[in-house]
Amino acid sequence: MSEVNQSKAEFPRLQKILLPTDFSGCANYALPYAAEIARATKAAIICLHVVEPVVPAVGYTGLAEPMPIADISEQLEDSAERQLPKLAECEECVGLNVQEIIVHGDAAAEIVRVAAEQEVNLIVISSHGRTGLGRMIFGSTAEAVVRHATCPVLVVKPPVSEEESN
Repeated sequence: MSEVNQSKAEFPRLQKILLPTDFSGCANYALPYAAEIARATKAAIICLHVVEPVVPAVGYTGLAEPMPIADISEQLEDSAERQLPKLAECEECVGLNVQEIIVHGDAAAEIVRVAAEQEVNLIVISSHGRTGLGRMIFGSTAEAVVRHATCPVLVVKPPVSEEESN
């Protein structure tokens, strides 16, 4: 068998694609890529939202009484429960098998954990396009996922105009 035919035979069939989202405009840029790949390969899409831990504000916040952290976390989860189905029902996903998962924890760690647990074949994630100080302060979830995931990761960059505004 030739090397070209041999490499095609070893290419795994995509069955599950993980699409992490934080519902931001940048995160939405990954959706069309995930949907087209899923359509072409007949793979399922798993839409994942990670509710990250709420860190209490230190110092003066301007609020008369601080909101309990449990309430904020609950509101974030409620919001995700409303937004995730909308993502799954969008025009790009019509006719596709779309599942929804909400988890709590560090975004990058949870994306990698869910990918392994669900045995996904591909992660399609958007980069926020931060560079310099913004990237140093906020870190890069996409970069951490690329470093630690055991499956291939497709990182979708926002358009140049969007990158410049970050």
